[in-house]
Amino acid sequence: MIDYRSDNTGRAAPEILEALVAANTGTALGYGADEWTARLQERFAELLETKVRVFPVATGTAANALSLAAASPSWGLVYCSEAAHINTSEANAAGFFGGGLKLMPVAGHDGRIDPDALARTLAAIQPGQLHRGQPAAVNITQASDLGTVYPLDEIRAIADIAKRRGLKIHMDGARFGNALARLQCSPAEVSWRAGVDILSFGATKNGGALCDAIVVFNPELADGLAVQLRRAGQVWSKMRFASAQLMAYIENGLWLRLAASSNAVAARIAAGIAGVPGLHVVAPVEVNEIFLELPGAAMDALERDGFQFYRRSATLARFVCRFDTSEAEADALVAALCRHCGEAKVDAPSARAAE
Repeated sequence: MIDYRSDNTGRAAPEILEALVAANTGTALGYGADEWTARLQERFAELLETKVRVFPVATGTAANALSLAAASPSWGLVYCSEAAHINTSEANAAGFFGGGLKLMPVAGHDGRIDPDALARTLAAIQPGQLHRGQPAAVNITQASDLGTVYPLDEIRAIADIAKRRGLKIHMDGARFGNALARLQCSPAEVSWRAGVDILSFGATKNGGALCDAIVVFNPELADGLAVQLRRAGQVWSKMRFASAQLMAYIENGLWLRLAASSNAVAARIAAGIAGVPGLHVVAPVEVNEIFLELPGAAMDALERDGFQFYRRSATLARFVCRFDTSEAEADALVAALCRHCGEAKVDAPSARAAE
């Protein structure tokens, strides 16, 4: 079996597990009152070049939902891409933890919000229209849920539009490391310097073990979020083990090396299948995800060959590369796609009818 189902199906990076073992000595106060969590605040402040509050959480869903609950009142509207994970895959956790806040999909392309579409949408709700929900926040998924990356100018444009209406900016960074590895810029440039107020900082999908984090840039949001986290059961009792993982993740650029590795394998696959008849790359391959339109018969054949991946529809498949996906595994997928998509095209009813 060669597994392309997700980047959370694989192993944790050895450095993460070593950090857990190293933290497993002596005693330490719980609920974040330990030296590891104190150092975590310092290390993230150094990484992001500004003072931040960092809250380890168990999952990316918790990070997203509780971040948005901090950024929006219960009557608020949160704007996001139609393809955003918070909109399609989290069982409306944001609405639940936000006490009724409503997600509002905004049109765009390749999984990203279009700034002009956001401006038009906001213009349709004038301040003081009390019969409607009130705009409160914008969610940017970086990298997007179609495997594309927001360039810095797009983030700034979205933030400028939002800030003019007093909206907060939340960034879902489940694949934040992959986006940074692609953009080749600093974490500060793509976050608070571009207008982001609060960040879901992903680690699990990129070689982490058991936690992600919420990073708060806007101090107005931090104290309320701390209460929300406790209420939601997202304050770790033995917090030092979560904090130790996150520190190891960013230490010496580990997270960016892991992300660059998975990005490179995805790019290798994309280059290998360019121009192959019978398949269509749905969105530019910019990080470690590849979305392909291809015949169902080709997907069946791939599964028989031992490839694991997710079928998003009868003709849409998603392939995700992990930090430890090898070039040999990438080349095997390329060869199989070239072989099976060609066969499926020949066997298609339209092809037979034309003969």
